[in-house]
Amino acid sequence: MSQNRIAAHFENSLAAMTAAAGDASLLAASQAIATAAIAALRGGRKILIAGNGGSAADAQHIAAEIIGRYKQDRPGWPAIALTTDTSALTAIANDYGFDRVFARQVEGLGQPGDLFIGITTSGRSPNILAALEVARQQGLVTIGMTGPSGTSMGALCDHLLIAPAPETALVQQIHLMAAHAICDEIECALMA
Repeated sequence: MSQNRIAAHFENSLAAMTAAAGDASLLAASQAIATAAIAALRGGRKILIAGNGGSAADAQHIAAEIIGRYKQDRPGWPAIALTTDTSALTAIANDYGFDRVFARQVEGLGQPGDLFIGITTSGRSPNILAALEVARQQGLVTIGMTGPSGTSMGALCDHLLIAPAPETALVQQIHLMAAHAICDEIECALMA
């Protein structure tokens, strides 16, 4: 029985990835995000990324690919996951509430022309929406990564990537696949 569930998970993941690979909106959003990131990095700007839970791990993963390396040995480019500074997270949550943990960091670190990527599979995470609002007010390029229920967050985003999947785990898998494709595009463009 357990073996069948594992095989079914792989089959569901494959179906979700296949659907994503054929989703013209997702591919266009991925390209637009890559283009915006390339422009920001070429202009000496930085990328700020945030999410909760598994999306927090994705934020850290994406930042590591950009500041470290994806496939090529090359200079590091500025990318910060706003999910990693426990002193800032706990102080801000204590003093201003958990809904402000990312907005306050964007307020302090973000500058016009920087990129802010907010990841929320539901599209309803209050702390991501608050950070997108602050990013927009401060002149950052705003990027959202979400699932099918998150379309309303598009009002706060210059570019919105919607993973076409029915469950959180599959949305996260598509986000990471898209992020890797975006990192590859960034690296190839900046190293050309």
